[in-house]
Amino acid sequence: MIPPHGSSDLQPRFVADPSRCAALAVEAERLPAIVVNSAASSNAVMLGSGYFNPLAGFMNLTESLSVAERMSLPNHIAWPIPIVNIVRSAVLSPDLRRATRIALRDPNLPGNPVLAIQHVEAIEHLASDQQAFLVERIFRTADPKHPGVADFTSAGDTLISGPIDVLNHSYFPAEFPDTFRTAVQLRELFAERGWKSVVAFQTRNPMHRAHEELCKMAMSATGADGLLIHMVLGRLKPGDIPAAVRDASIRKMVELYFPPDSVAVAGYGFDMMYAGPREAVLHAIIRQNAGCAFLIVGRDHAGVGSYYGPFDAQAIFDELPPGALAIRIFKADHTAWSRKVGKVVMMRDYPDHKPEDYINLSGTKVREMLAAGQPLPLEFARPEVAAILMKHYQDEARAAMA
Repeated sequence: MIPPHGSSDLQPRFVADPSRCAALAVEAERLPAIVVNSAASSNAVMLGSGYFNPLAGFMNLTESLSVAERMSLPNHIAWPIPIVNIVRSAVLSPDLRRATRIALRDPNLPGNPVLAIQHVEAIEHLASDQQAFLVERIFRTADPKHPGVADFTSAGDTLISGPIDVLNHSYFPAEFPDTFRTAVQLRELFAERGWKSVVAFQTRNPMHRAHEELCKMAMSATGADGLLIHMVLGRLKPGDIPAAVRDASIRKMVELYFPPDSVAVAGYGFDMMYAGPREAVLHAIIRQNAGCAFLIVGRDHAGVGSYYGPFDAQAIFDELPPGALAIRIFKADHTAWSRKVGKVVMMRDYPDHKPEDYINLSGTKVREMLAAGQPLPLEFARPEVAAILMKHYQDEARAAMA
């Protein structure tokens, strides 16, 4: 199986030993504490899960600027996005500023229970010009309407850096018991199934015929033993499909339209940043740490609106030095049902086709049809998947009118 990123073995920050974890939980109640923001909380979960290997914790200012400028840490390990615990300076009490160990409390659970303990190596001010530099490099825009930019710029002006010990995985195991899996668990699953080469598909949306066939194309082209459909379970932007609905629709598709035991459906606890190309590289690292040899990167991967070109998230991998990542990228074009050929095709393979030769529906059109109880074309969506999504949109419409 492919090695983890940046080290010979996976080094998750979750404290797996029950007695040590219990002792740290007791210690945490005596430590100065801070309620972190949702992004830092999800980053702690990702560190605990092993997905952010080889990082031991949150980056300092020098590391963050290095990552933003060169897409690598100061030690030259490839990394595309700063992983930071950023807070407002006003919330830092004198006790917190003096502390060498602090408790990080979860903003996403009632009562804000302790999520992790951080060993504080530095507390540094993030100047406005430094923040602007980070934003421009990470997101390629400073537009406050970009959801990732808005979240990052509103988070604060102070970085707390240092390694962390993660005591739990927040709300994810309880809310998604059949879906949330750590990188450690996925590697164990692949080994149990005898999968040595796995291709990963990243999604924050339900999957229709085009996505299904794209995954099958990638499996065939790469010779992979198995497919990982890996969905984001963390916070998304308003209007995105809830994780539970996505999960149900994807599992139904896999059950009915893929060979038995050829697909693993799982999720990870990360808040999407919509950082387009930079986030695509992070997605690759996440899947390499999970044991995947290939990641499918299609049009506008991890993008939002019109901030990125359709293939920017593929081109960025050509900017990395040779050997920076062990995982390989399956570069995909847009896929859709061809009226001429009578199947789902990759558009680049059929240059003679015109737009009207494809069956393609916008997201807005899909939502309107499903909310109105209109079936989607069979060439576009599996009927069993469409039925699950139709119920969601109709329930949503009824709730809006209530």
